[in-house]
Amino acid sequence: MWFLTSSSESISQFIATKGPLPHTYEDFWEMVIQYHCPVIVMLTRLVDNYKTAKCGDYFRAEDGPRDFGNICLVTKWMETTNTSLVLRNLEVSYKESDKAPMSVLHVQYPEWPDHGVPKDTVAVREILKRVYQVPTNLGPVVVHCSAGIGRTGTYCTIHNTIQRILVGDMSALDLANTITIFRSQRVGLVQTMEQYFFCYKAIVDELEDLISECND
Repeated sequence: MWFLTSSSESISQFIATKGPLPHTYEDFWEMVIQYHCPVIVMLTRLVDNYKTAKCGDYFRAEDGPRDFGNICLVTKWMETTNTSLVLRNLEVSYKESDKAPMSVLHVQYPEWPDHGVPKDTVAVREILKRVYQVPTNLGPVVVHCSAGIGRTGTYCTIHNTIQRILVGDMSALDLANTITIFRSQRVGLVQTMEQYFFCYKAIVDELEDLISECND
C-alpha cells in the first residue's frame, strides 16, 4: 500500500496498491474501512488472455454476502456501462459491529491491457467523471491493477492532472514533474512510454471536451 498525496485538500488522495490475492483479502478490506475509502478503481481483469491470474476475486458478492475474517461484504447493485466499465455499489462492515455498513463504489475497467493502454481514452475519462462526484474529504481513492504500478500510475496521473487544472493549478501542466513526485512515493509508477503518452492524450481529450461543452 502506497499513499499518493497532493498539497491541496480539494484534490483526490490515492492509495496505490497491488491487486489483492486470497491471503490479503481481509487486510485489503481492513484498509478500506480504516482509511474510509469511498471508491475503489480496479484496472485489471481477474485472469488475462493467457490464463494468468492477475488479481483475486475480492469484490464479487452478487450471490450473497461474503465473509473475509471479521469483515462482511455485500453487493447492493451492479451495472455495466457501454464503455465496458463494471460498476458495483458494495457495503462492507465488521460482523460484530453496530455501526452502519460503509458504502463503497467499485469501478472495474477490465479492458485495459497489462503494460499497455486502451484503444481510446473514453472509458478512463468516464471513470474520472464518476469518481469526481465523490467528495475528496471522505477519504482516499484506492487504485489498483495487478502490480499496482503501470496502469495504476497512469490513471492517478491523469486524474490528478485534470483535477488540478480545473481548480486553476497550472503547475499541473508539468506532467513529468507530477510523475516524478508520484514516483518518489511509489517507485515505478507509469511503466512505459506508451502509458506516458496516453496520459497526455487523455488529458487533452478531456480538456477539449470540457471546452466544447462550455461553448455549446
